[in-house]
Amino acid sequence: MEKRGLDQLGRRERQIMEIVYRRGSATAADVLADLPDPPTYTAVRGMLRLLESKGQLRHEQDGPRYVYHPTIDPDRVSKNAVRHLVRTFFDNSASSAVAAMVGMYENRLTDEDLDKLERLIEKARRGGAA
Repeated sequence: MEKRGLDQLGRRERQIMEIVYRRGSATAADVLADLPDPPTYTAVRGMLRLLESKGQLRHEQDGPRYVYHPTIDPDRVSKNAVRHLVRTFFDNSASSAVAAMVGMYENRLTDEDLDKLERLIEKARRGGAA
């Protein structure tokens, strides 16, 4: 059983993992319903078994169906994905990445969102102290 990051998976495998992470858990039917340009149900089941053999998923039996769960903590995966994004597209600059995000969502940021961002900035200024 080998565990690799999502960036080491093929396109379709990443799509499946993204569905499972977004849902928290998923059956083959759930994955099939959410996949763009889906393959056959049998192909989805095969890919889920392959992802399980790669250590990305585990399953529980729920009656006649298998429910798949990610084996790696979603918080850890999202942090790694953000780190990769910042390194790849923002020259490893957190401020550039945050500026791009704020710019993208500036019309949709609520006062609560802005207050949270202010608190995070202040915490960072204090060196991460609570």
